[in-house]
Amino acid sequence: MPKALVLGNGRILLCLDKRGQLRDFYYHYVGLENHIGQDCLHRIGVMAGGAFSWLADPDWKISVAYSNETFSSKIKAKNKKLAVELDFSDLVYNKKNIFLRKVSVKNHSKEAKQIKVFFHQQFRIYYTTRRDTAYFDPERKRIVHYEGRRVFSISGQSDGKSFDDYSIGNYGIEGKDGTWKDAEDGILSKNPIEHGPVDSVIAFSLDLDGDATKEIDYWITVGKTFKKANELHDEVVAKTPDHFRRATESFWRAWTRKGTQDFADLEKEIVDFYRTSLFIIRTHTGEKGEIIASGDSDMLQYGKDTYAYVWPRDGALVATALDKAGYSNITRAFYEFCQETISDEGYFYHKYLCDRSIGSSWHPWSFQGKKRLAIQEDETALVLWGLEKHYDSSGDLEFIETIYNPLIKKAADFMCVYRDEKTGLPGGSYDIWEQDFAIATFTASSVYGGLMAASKFANLLGKKKDYQAYKKTAQEIKQKIIKFLYNEKANFFYKSLEAGTSKLSHNETIDMSSFFGIFYFNVLNKEDPKLLKSYEEVKKRLFCPTPIGGVIRYEGDEFHRVSETDPPNPWFITTFWKAQYEISCAKNKEELEKTKDALRWAIQYATPSGMLSEQIKSDTGEQISASPLVWSHAEFVMTVLEYVKKYKELS
Repeated sequence: MPKALVLGNGRILLCLDKRGQLRDFYYHYVGLENHIGQDCLHRIGVMAGGAFSWLADPDWKISVAYSNETFSSKIKAKNKKLAVELDFSDLVYNKKNIFLRKVSVKNHSKEAKQIKVFFHQQFRIYYTTRRDTAYFDPERKRIVHYEGRRVFSISGQSDGKSFDDYSIGNYGIEGKDGTWKDAEDGILSKNPIEHGPVDSVIAFSLDLDGDATKEIDYWITVGKTFKKANELHDEVVAKTPDHFRRATESFWRAWTRKGTQDFADLEKEIVDFYRTSLFIIRTHTGEKGEIIASGDSDMLQYGKDTYAYVWPRDGALVATALDKAGYSNITRAFYEFCQETISDEGYFYHKYLCDRSIGSSWHPWSFQGKKRLAIQEDETALVLWGLEKHYDSSGDLEFIETIYNPLIKKAADFMCVYRDEKTGLPGGSYDIWEQDFAIATFTASSVYGGLMAASKFANLLGKKKDYQAYKKTAQEIKQKIIKFLYNEKANFFYKSLEAGTSKLSHNETIDMSSFFGIFYFNVLNKEDPKLLKSYEEVKKRLFCPTPIGGVIRYEGDEFHRVSETDPPNPWFITTFWKAQYEISCAKNKEELEKTKDALRWAIQYATPSGMLSEQIKSDTGEQISASPLVWSHAEFVMTVLEYVKKYKELS
């Protein structure tokens, strides 16, 4: 199930589903240690007039969105049968690990009645249920879930009073569904402690007149020790939840106004979505430099895994969007992350966990019994290319000097020597889509861009020998790209060239990344005839032919394809790439105006709360794969920034 909302502060990341239920709780990295996940969730239920219903029941009509600029949730849930409406406002305090949920409970009937609201907690601390414990703390009026150095404190208030019912029990063992079942008769058993796979429920009983409303404040604090969790809980009680709410909402208003504020003639809907995209990016960016691809734990890919990893490629592209938007103070930590994780040989591994350890992979380290690098060289190149954009934004030459030897030189030296003997192109590696081991046009183009960035840094720092070596190699690779990766007769750039063979064997699949790489890394000028002709082939073969529209990755893409008879799915990323190229080529405002369609298209197929996934189904437009995908939101941000820049040039 794609996530409907994400909330976070760089240390914790929370994901909510379309019913307003908490599904993911990452701590103490934004993408590492999901203490819910794996079919667990935090349910919300209501007892009114002798009838009970969970928010997951179809009787509830629910809408989920962000409150503009404050990035608190705006969730409305209405149940006509119960005559009850719940309005939620959720946020994560920007400074400390506190999740706050305010619920406005309205009695829509004319008669006075008691409405009882239940909050269910179901954790898998440290990804396991074997050593978890939960207990009721009568002194602080709260439930505590803990295992080792992960302590979660759950509490709440209404009219200055704590919850008046609770229970703790087991789920998933001994035939037990969970303590949440105990709530369905409206009365909890008040069991004070349990261990193993434990869940808990707290409840608030509200006496409401007809058409009356009352509020509940609910919160979760988390720390590595009981002392820290206790301190945070006590602070919420002492300062009140509204204090933290006001502070956080003020922070996000100020944060969104820190960067770009001139949006040319873009309509408000696009500007609002731009700001939401920045917030989604920020929630997936950890304070220690990690930028994860997605916090969506429901997304399973090749190895039954999630996207909660740091891909250097995604990270560099996301960091570039932040840099260009005016947030270079955030992205420096990402490049420090890269400095610490680059291998001694000078390349990056496939992906990393947020604690800087090497992540899982499906790329083999051998082929036909011989060693083969299980890398995507575009990831190494993109870090240097992105670092150049970071320097252009920040002007921080001292930072560049500190990471020159451990990162820039190490990566550039590797790219200079890792070459295909026959063609002189970069050596074989896995392509941008992580599927084919070959010499991909996008990868070769990124290596050119990365080496040009390295040569710029070497020149700035007076390292003449490095400057000459990196620039010379970059120019050689550029010449080889044109010689070996362009089809003169058919007027398009090949997807790739088979690596390590004595004869030239091309993959003639039209791939959007091949065209875009040539443009993006300035291998050729945007108006070069080769690029213009290649774009014509892209338009013929990669624009989705169904009414859904958008741009597919490459011909014959089978990843999540609807069926053999349907075209491949369009991706948000590739659709934004199309727009960015057309923006660069626009010669007047009339041509530029047409490029807005890609932004409007993305908003049309986003979730109601503004989430962009990886791709959408070509027949229905339904989102599929990880959502939100941070890379998709970064490309939206980049497209807006490129549009504004071009608008100013044309003015």
